[in-house]
Amino acid sequence: MRRTQILKKYHRRKRRIFRVRGKISGTSEIPRLCVYRSLRHIYAQLIDDTKGITLTTASTLSGEIKNDVAGKKKTEAAVFVGKLIAEKAKSLGIEKVVFDKHGFKYHGRVKALADGARKGGLKF
Repeated sequence: MRRTQILKKYHRRKRRIFRVRGKISGTSEIPRLCVYRSLRHIYAQLIDDTKGITLTTASTLSGEIKNDVAGKKKTEAAVFVGKLIAEKAKSLGIEKVVFDKHGFKYHGRVKALADGARKGGLKF
């Protein structure tokens, strides 16, 4: 891809992020589950937008699941991250979240993380 094409793709994603963030917001009872996907890892965090704080995080780099995801495909690792974030949310007393896919398409690793979080007991 040429540099201009990459920049256009980046700016379109940023526009989607701002458009969605104007419509959804997390509270302390129902936080926002924000997903970020890099080329190698996937990250999830529960955010309380009213206070502007992150309640908890999980990623493929988390110590709790680092050994479980070693040698797995990225989509399989995303399921582990979803289950871990659901487990951490349950320990905080959170059962319901607002899902923010952060401008990414809802398929592949993002969908796998969402399915893993649902299996872990989160509702969204």
